[in-house]
Amino acid sequence: MSFDEGIQATNCDATKCKYSAVKMGYWLDDYIQYFVTGFERKTPEINRGYYARTKGVAMFMDKFLKKTGSNCQIINLGAGFDTLYWRLKDSGIKVNKYIEIDFASVTSKKCYLIKKSKTLLEAISSEGEVRIVGPELHAHDYHIIGTDLRNLSELDKKLSSTGINFEIPTMFLTECVLVYMEPEKSSMLLQWIANKFDDIFFINYEQINMSDNFGRIMLDNLRNRGCELAGVDACLSPQTQMDRFVRVGWDSARSWNMINIYEYLPEEDRYRMERLEMLDELELLQQLLQHYCITIAWKGGTMADVDHL
Repeated sequence: MSFDEGIQATNCDATKCKYSAVKMGYWLDDYIQYFVTGFERKTPEINRGYYARTKGVAMFMDKFLKKTGSNCQIINLGAGFDTLYWRLKDSGIKVNKYIEIDFASVTSKKCYLIKKSKTLLEAISSEGEVRIVGPELHAHDYHIIGTDLRNLSELDKKLSSTGINFEIPTMFLTECVLVYMEPEKSSMLLQWIANKFDDIFFINYEQINMSDNFGRIMLDNLRNRGCELAGVDACLSPQTQMDRFVRVGWDSARSWNMINIYEYLPEEDRYRMERLEMLDELELLQQLLQHYCITIAWKGGTMADVDHL
């Protein structure tokens, strides 16, 4: 298995994990079922970890959407089989453009699954024509682009072809994506975004504390599955996570490990979620949460005062 194939396989793993948590009632997602085959029940620790990840990302995205209303764009880098576009539509949230970018081999599978599903397709086509050509989909407010994030000239060209507006508030989302890129490549990507867009907000969910024992075991497990974390040097601490943005021209950044995020999520919903399954290994959950974080970064005026939970 090549390095890139190993990375792409993590998309299927993450989708199965999310499906497990959704089936167990951790959060609502009517669309993930169209991107998985078969049900594989995961451990309560994994289900809770994905709950914290999904709800944590949503919490920061909501801050952005409250500030911008619908006059904004969302770009999901390394989106895999993410269903956020449909979930936003269901909750009545409209954005000018929602764009997903991933390897062409991943996006072509996603386009195929969308084409096969009447439910997915109808939600996209409610505003007009949908064009699906190989690994790409273009509709009124939704675009899927197949390209390598390390190839900035192609990324620039394909992004521009969607009619993107580089001047209005734009949110970028990555979940365990930058960590698979060599540090100089992810730096170039983040710098390109900072130079190209006027008003930006970035949400990055990723590994952290990877130099301790638990982190090293995580790294070994991933290596054994053909996944080398080429960008692990940015995952050593909250400081290294923030530095990667500020160093290349972003105004500022903040980072929290997932224990902080977990404790900050609405108590009532957390209480509901914690009653879904008994947790034998509280210590394991805490170790997992300590080794992931959410980092936010911004440039421009819209999100300049968002530097707290």
